[in-house]
Amino acid sequence: MLSSELITRFDRKFSRCSTLVHCLACLLFVTFYGLVGASAETINGALAHAYENNPTLNAQRAATRVTDEGVPIAKSGWRPQVFATADAGVLDTTARGVRSALGGTSTIHDTLNPRGFGVSISQNVWDSFKTLNNVNAARAAVSAAREALRNTEQNVLFNAAASYLDVLRDRAIVDFRRQSLEFLDEQVRSETARFDVGESTRTDVAQARARQAGAVAALSAAQAQFKSSMAVYRQNVGRDPSGLRPANGVGNLLPKSMDAAMTTAYQEHPAIRSTEFIVDQAIYNVKSAESDLLPRVTLDGALRKSTETSSPNVTNESASITATLTVPIYQGGSASGLVRQNKETLGQRRIEVDIAVDNVRAAVVSAYSQYEAAVAATRANEEQLSAARLALSGAVEERKVGQRTTLDVLDTQQGVINAQIDLANSRRDLKAAGYAVMSAVGRLSASNLGLQVANHDPVDHFIVVKDKWYGLRTPNGQ
Repeated sequence: MLSSELITRFDRKFSRCSTLVHCLACLLFVTFYGLVGASAETINGALAHAYENNPTLNAQRAATRVTDEGVPIAKSGWRPQVFATADAGVLDTTARGVRSALGGTSTIHDTLNPRGFGVSISQNVWDSFKTLNNVNAARAAVSAAREALRNTEQNVLFNAAASYLDVLRDRAIVDFRRQSLEFLDEQVRSETARFDVGESTRTDVAQARARQAGAVAALSAAQAQFKSSMAVYRQNVGRDPSGLRPANGVGNLLPKSMDAAMTTAYQEHPAIRSTEFIVDQAIYNVKSAESDLLPRVTLDGALRKSTETSSPNVTNESASITATLTVPIYQGGSASGLVRQNKETLGQRRIEVDIAVDNVRAAVVSAYSQYEAAVAATRANEEQLSAARLALSGAVEERKVGQRTTLDVLDTQQGVINAQIDLANSRRDLKAAGYAVMSAVGRLSASNLGLQVANHDPVDHFIVVKDKWYGLRTPNGQ
C-alpha cells in the first residue's frame, strides 16, 4: 500500500496535468513504487544476510572448527600407536680362513635374500597426567574460540547495522540537499523576475545565486557520501542496498541503566569470557610442561617374521612385549625452560583479562552515554526543525510585504536544511547507539535480535570430531 507521503508527493507533482496525463502518470507512479516496496529490505533482513554470508564471520567459524580438532589430537596421547614394517634385501657374505675337514683353510662365499615383516604397538600407560592436561588445555581453547566467534558475530552485526543506518541517513541528506537546491532555484528565478521589474536589487540576485551555487556543491558532496555509504553497506552485508526501510532500533532490548549494562557486560561479554578461557588453557599448559619432569610408563609389543628366500627352510618368528619405565634425570634444561616459559605466558594471559575488562567497561560507558545523548539530541532537533519550518514560512510571507530581505529568507531556509540534517544525524546516532550498547554488553547476536536465520552453533561440529579415532574427511565432506 502506498504511504500518504508518497500520494501527497504525487498529487503535488501532477496536479497541473491534464486528466489523461494524470492517469498515465499515476499508473507509472504506482507501478514504480509497488516494485520498490516489493524489493524493500528491513534492517533485520540485512543483518540476517550478513550473518549468513559475511566473509569475516565465516572465516572465524572456520577458525573455530580448526580449534575443535585440537581435542582429538590431544586425546591421541591415550591411544595406541601401531606401525607395520616390511623389509627385503640382498646379503652377500664372504668367510675366509675357514678350516676344512681335511685340515686346510678355505674361503666360503654366500648370497642371502632376507625378507621380513612385522607389527609393533606402543601404548602409553602412565605419563604423569600430561595427556589429561593437554586435553583440558584443548577444551579450554575450544571454549575461548567460541567466545571469540561470538565477539566477531557482534562486530559483524554492528557494522552491518551501522552501514544500514548510514545509507538511510545519507539518502535522506541527499533528498534534503536536493530540496534545498530546488528552493534556491525558485528563489533565483523569483529574484531575477523582481529585478527585471525593479522590485529587487542586483545584490539580492547575487545573494540568491551564491546560495544556489553553494547548494549545488553541497548536493554533490552529499551524493558522494551516499555512494560511499552504499559501498560500505555492500562490504558489510554482502549485497547492494535496495529499498531500505526505516529502522526501528533496539531500544526495547537495552538495559534499563548503565549499572545494569555494566553488570551484564561483566557476566556475558565474549571478550572477557574468551580471555578467561585462555587463562585456563595457560594453566593446563603449565601442568603439561611439568609432566615432562616426571616418570612415565609405556607398554610396547612387537611381532616379526623373517624368511631367507635362498634357504626356504629357514624361517624366524618372534614376539615380544615390554614395559618401560622412563625417569627423567637431566634433559639439558629444555623441560624446565618450557615450564618457566609457560608460567610467564600464564601471567600474561591473566593481565589480558584485566585489559579486556577495562576495554569492556569503557565501551559500555561510551555506548550508553552516547545513547542517552542521542535521545536528548533527537528531541531537541525535532523541536529545532519544527521551529525552523515555522520561521521559514513566516520569513517568506514577510518578504512579500517588504518586512524581510532576501538574505533573511535564504538564512532561514538554510536553518531548515541544517535542522533537517541534524535531525537525520541524531536519529541515526540514536539507533546506532542502541546497537552499540547491545554489543558492549555482549548481547548483540542473531538469536537476541530474532533474525530469521539458521543458527550456526559451533557445538555441532565439536560433537562430531571430539572423539574421532580416524578419518580424513571433515564433517562437511572436504
